[in-house]
Amino acid sequence: MPEPALLTSRFTTGEPTIGAHFVRAALAGAVRLGHDPVPLLQTARIPPLLPGDDRARVTPEQFTALVRAVRRTTRDEFLGLGTAPSRPGTFAMMCHACVGCPDLGTAVDRAVRFYGLFPGGPALALEHGAEEAVFAVRNDLRRLPEGRFLAECALVVWHRLASWLIGRRIALRWAEFAYPAPPYAAEYGRMFGCPVRFGAHRTGVGLARHWLSAPLLRDEAGLTDLLRRAPADLLRRRDYGTTVTEQVRGALAAALREDHRPARLPEATETAARLAVSPATLRRRLAAEGTSYRRVKDQVRRDAALASLAAGRETTAELAARLGFSEPTAFHRAFHRWTGTTPGSYRRLSPAPAPTSTSPSGV
Repeated sequence: MPEPALLTSRFTTGEPTIGAHFVRAALAGAVRLGHDPVPLLQTARIPPLLPGDDRARVTPEQFTALVRAVRRTTRDEFLGLGTAPSRPGTFAMMCHACVGCPDLGTAVDRAVRFYGLFPGGPALALEHGAEEAVFAVRNDLRRLPEGRFLAECALVVWHRLASWLIGRRIALRWAEFAYPAPPYAAEYGRMFGCPVRFGAHRTGVGLARHWLSAPLLRDEAGLTDLLRRAPADLLRRRDYGTTVTEQVRGALAAALREDHRPARLPEATETAARLAVSPATLRRRLAAEGTSYRRVKDQVRRDAALASLAAGRETTAELAARLGFSEPTAFHRAFHRWTGTTPGSYRRLSPAPAPTSTSPSGV
């Protein structure tokens, strides 16, 4: 089962945070098996009441720690979300089975056959078309909402692993899901970096067929290094700039990393010039992706604030200044709008940092 991303060592990256719905999904299998979710949340420095608030969000670091805790507790790479557990080490053996293949298509076919030997998880398939290939999850995973989370993670980790194997980022043409759009559907575009649709007849992603003939560039030595951090590194969200929204987010996050205080986030006209488009074109393209410049800027500030408060390395006043707020009270109002609580309450509710594991297995 894939692990979501570790936050980079610098907490000012503006890396997107993760909604409470994904926290609930990650916990669901352990809860169904009778495990107490509170210690799991505390291990990840997530307030125990947070999953019940749909507005709440956590950092990638917190989410990764939660998934690791669930994996340790359930001894299941599927986090208890399948009909049968996937024993720790299964993913690593699949990677070893694939790394010696001559091309990506052969590797993916082998991965599909490998996981087909084990019941209880995503039923994977690689479909070949004349110009397009589809990597799909064919089963409904018990028709549970949390089972969708397992299917989505399977698609994400496959995409990242396949890109790593050929040494190039594979551009997905689309991602589709065999269930209605959830309230948090807007987050899927950031997860997959391509157009997304719901209510489809299957769950899968599409890519140009030529990617399957790409030769594998990785060897056993490289795989050994990858597996020291995997599967967390494969699910680490990398900003590939495949959408206008991601390009704008990258420009704003870069501004927050600059050393001067307060931060000066670029105006829409400046970002449009950087992207070599007119302001009107930028607004139109962002609207086509279901967002706006103001909304993206708000999200970048929100995610940077949550990352900082979870890390505990800045005072509230320092954080407000770094995010470009004219005064701390303005930051407090914005934070309450984002989360329904205050920065101080959010920080107090977070447990003390857990010791950092040095295990090479990543669990």
